[in-house]
Amino acid sequence: MTETPETQGEETQGEEAQDRQFVVALSRGLDVLRCFRANDSMLGNQEIASRTGLPKPTVSRLTYTLTKLGYLHYSERFAKYELGTAVLSLGYTALASMDIRHVARPLMQELADYSDVAVSLGSHDQTSMIYIESCRGKGALTIRLSVGSRIPVATTAMGRAYLAGLSEAQRTPILDQVKKRHPDDWPRIKLGLEKAFREYGQRGFTMSVGDWQSDVHAVGVALTHPATGVPMALNCGGASFLLPRERLEGDLGPRLVEVARKIEAALGRR
Repeated sequence: MTETPETQGEETQGEEAQDRQFVVALSRGLDVLRCFRANDSMLGNQEIASRTGLPKPTVSRLTYTLTKLGYLHYSERFAKYELGTAVLSLGYTALASMDIRHVARPLMQELADYSDVAVSLGSHDQTSMIYIESCRGKGALTIRLSVGSRIPVATTAMGRAYLAGLSEAQRTPILDQVKKRHPDDWPRIKLGLEKAFREYGQRGFTMSVGDWQSDVHAVGVALTHPATGVPMALNCGGASFLLPRERLEGDLGPRLVEVARKIEAALGRR
């Protein structure tokens, strides 16, 4: 249950590419690293080119450079690349420095045990949300997404909550990216977002009832680190038959709001 890989390199062709301070080559190199997913073991240059939208010769130069720097490892046997130890070092350092994970986990696990589904904390990246912490209930049918997993920002409860917590100026560039990547689906996505924003204003949480995947239901709540101002979001989700709309609205949504406020309060006291 992971997000379908999408073209990522197109953003560098817009306003940012015209910014004299913006280093396009660096952006493209990061796009190559970003296209790897949690369930990918290895990727070849052709697959990377398809995911990033970059020409294959450009990808070949980028993967060669990233391999020399230790950010990719090349397998001669499979003629493909996997993320190198330099990426792992950066990722683990970033996770270790996030005090919000240590504060949030006990509260998230308590709700996961109560609900018997998954409770996760996510941060934004382009048109995705990335899990930075996840707690599971004891049920066998808990969604198997873990730290590092990506989910869409526009059709999931977590992503919708994140967007709802932003100002219009912060939200607009993200929605422009979503519209650019999904022009055919944009009218449907827009209607879902508008409904989610209204619900968030009324209830303090968003829902995704089969909007991302037909067999997955979830609620989402935005939260902000009081010291850094960094916006994030929580979700509580699982199999649709375990989480009917009535349970999301009347029970888990309000409980998730309470968890988010407790996390913010605990961070504010640190």
